[in-house]
Amino acid sequence: MQSYVCQACGHKYVPKKGDAAGNIPAGTSFEALPTDWTCPACFAGRDEFWPV
Repeated sequence: MQSYVCQACGHKYVPKKGDAAGNIPAGTSFEALPTDWTCPACFAGRDEFWPV
């Protein structure tokens, strides 16, 4: 699965790790994240994330 980086703050979403702060389990692809999910570091929306 591809990782994504927040263009606002540089936080990297790694699907293998998920997002513990947002209750997103490990193995959740970026495309499967809830539409209202935000960056855990700066609260930017999903549209601020680009694939890396």
